[in-house]
Amino acid sequence: MAKVIGAVEINHERCKGCDLCVVACPTDVLSLQPKEVNNRGYHYAYTANPEKCIGCASCALVCPDACIEVYRVVEK
Repeated sequence: MAKVIGAVEINHERCKGCDLCVVACPTDVLSLQPKEVNNRGYHYAYTANPEKCIGCASCALVCPDACIEVYRVVEK
């Protein structure tokens, strides 16, 4: 049976660190960068555990700034 894995791309410069995507992720893939900030001064979201992504796109749906893209890849 084919396995679906996901890949998340985040535009770090547009992210304002609202934490909505981190809360929406069912598999704890995303987290906020604790020490670094982007050029706007926000602690941005990043993929802390990319191997856990299932490609559900919950994070992209709740992002108010549309800075998250989710891709699905089928492994056979």
